[in-house]
Amino acid sequence: MQTQAHTQAALQAQLEAHAQVLAPVPQGHDHGGPSIMERFKRMAPPSFKGESQPLLAESWMRDIEKIFRAIRCAEEDKVSLATYMLHVCVS
Repeated sequence: MQTQAHTQAALQAQLEAHAQVLAPVPQGHDHGGPSIMERFKRMAPPSFKGESQPLLAESWMRDIEKIFRAIRCAEEDKVSLATYMLHVCVS
């Protein structure tokens, strides 16, 4: 359980670091269009359930980043969208 919490905390820290380091993607303003959350959810992002294996976490992160590129997600939205897909398993 502690390993899952540690992995999840490390993953969130890495997401926040990515958001600060990467250059922002130009964002078009579609007034009246779907919100960034709607576009993100339409891509059927995988959820992260706190798996303790680093390879699973890295694979999940690559999948999420691929979606960010596809929807041209602005840097300031990435952390909130990714954390929306984090699910804590309590046993």
